[in-house]
Amino acid sequence: MASEKMGVNQCQKPTGWLGRFLLWNMNSRHSRVTDWGLSNISIRKQDIILDVGCGGGRTVSKLAAIATQGKVYGIDFSKASVAMASRTNRQSIAAARVEILEGSVSHLPFKTDMFDLVTAVETHFWWPDLPSDMREVLRILKPGGMLIVIAEIYKGAKTKTAKLAEKYLPMSGMKFLSADEHRELLETAAYSDVRIIEEPGKGWICATGRKAIALGGG
Repeated sequence: MASEKMGVNQCQKPTGWLGRFLLWNMNSRHSRVTDWGLSNISIRKQDIILDVGCGGGRTVSKLAAIATQGKVYGIDFSKASVAMASRTNRQSIAAARVEILEGSVSHLPFKTDMFDLVTAVETHFWWPDLPSDMREVLRILKPGGMLIVIAEIYKGAKTKTAKLAEKYLPMSGMKFLSADEHRELLETAAYSDVRIIEEPGKGWICATGRKAIALGGG
């Protein structure tokens, strides 16, 4: 039980040599689901983007390769993640096209209406207060800006991994949501144009929502 708890804690907040190994593994393992999730949206070359829970920095690197005239920020509350993501993106950081910060999704150190796109890959499971944290992400999105949540597992998927996770992971404090619960989460947090996209054969899911554009008026 102790070793299982250590593994869960390392997934949530990687530390030490084990955390560095886990981050390297995550960079490799999450690449395909990230590519699939991002293929469902349009990213412009001038976009300002934030990757929440940036881990080892692979997603930041992918985003920076697309938003070549914009800027990509990564944030993670693990010092080990910040260090590895900074190494992964050192050339883009030197060119002032990427910035990696330590911080929490619950208190994002960014001004309101700053980002065109916020990504969260395999991380929202661990957010301290999902409803409140979703609203905090909404705050920093520009009107019309988008959040995309990408995960390689969700409640109700038919894969063996998903069924095992559904049985055991909730005991870890992980927020394990169904497709409908993802939709409800975003809609309750006041996102508009919510879409839920599933890849049943692999058990993958992505959820997108936009910050509504306020109507003009006096």
